[in-house]
Amino acid sequence: MGSRVLSVLVVDDSAVVRQAATAILSQDPGMVVTVAADPYIALDKMGRSRPDVILLDLEMPRMDGLTFLRKIMTEDPIPVVVCSSLAARGTAIAIRALEEGAVEVIAKPQLGVRDFLHDSAETLIEVIREAAEVRVRRREAVAPPLPRHSADVVLPPAAATPHRRRTDRRPGQTNVVVAIGASTGGTEALRTILTAMPEDAPGIVIVQHMPERFTAAFAQRLDQLCRIEVKEAAPGDRIQQGRALIAPGNRHLVVRRHGAHYEVELADGPRVSRHRPSVDVLFRSVAQTAGVHAVGVILTGMGDDGATGLLEMKRAGAATLAQDERTSVVFGMPKEAIERGAVDRVLGLPSMAAAILSATGGGGGGRGPSGR
Repeated sequence: MGSRVLSVLVVDDSAVVRQAATAILSQDPGMVVTVAADPYIALDKMGRSRPDVILLDLEMPRMDGLTFLRKIMTEDPIPVVVCSSLAARGTAIAIRALEEGAVEVIAKPQLGVRDFLHDSAETLIEVIREAAEVRVRRREAVAPPLPRHSADVVLPPAAATPHRRRTDRRPGQTNVVVAIGASTGGTEALRTILTAMPEDAPGIVIVQHMPERFTAAFAQRLDQLCRIEVKEAAPGDRIQQGRALIAPGNRHLVVRRHGAHYEVELADGPRVSRHRPSVDVLFRSVAQTAGVHAVGVILTGMGDDGATGLLEMKRAGAATLAQDERTSVVFGMPKEAIERGAVDRVLGLPSMAAAILSATGGGGGGRGPSGR
């Protein structure tokens, strides 16, 4: 990632957080830290010296973090890492921040935040360094205010009527398992793919690198937008048509065969490829359990998590897809998988949903242990 000195601006109304973040990030000789108690002070400092990365609280007086983030992304995009409360409201707003262009989210407890930040020092420094490598794109300024309710959003045509789903039918058994792995930039990539899925889409399992508790809010948000059911995975959940299961933060997701169907297990265990949940763990289990009856998809993200597991899936006969460099926020994970020979097709994000459906025979049926 190079050895350039990074300028980091910490924007938080808590003096404790500003002091702790400064002490932690200053441990890295390659970081210079400045602080601001609110977005107005931050804008003044940014006018004098443009930071490389912004560490941003969301709930602040005078100007809230989402408004500030939107201003940055429409006027002069800079990588923003959100440091958000673990409270229910905090997690929901953090998911919105990712949609607005934040590159990463870090959990922040309401109590003991200083100790938490110091305990997470290594992760915090790593996330800031990674964020500095992200190519952030300018967002179009939008006139309408932020919706009061998370469901009040303008949906793409493919998902214009999501709530028609699941009215008079029960999800059917899936014969093909679609396994998707993503990290930085993945929340928006997953939204693009899942909102394009029809009601009878094949069963989908997902690892998106995200802190504990945030995955539940992320799944809930997607469930509001999609025609398929999207939920945070629980032990014993079946993988079935019209459903996507997202690995909970801090738990590995493993796919197992149970009689005529597939289901998921959650595991603690050590971090794999520096992550828990790990894409490699998911892909490896799918390779062993579903083999030729699977599709593996690796999306935007920093690092190499998933490359080894995707190669195992390919060797087991699964179809394998990777997001291309042009549409990736970070081309790390797909690039590693491509270089290792693990990928059948490299595709732009807008083409990914159709490619997944094509590889599975167009729906939840197709090739499979009970649908040959």
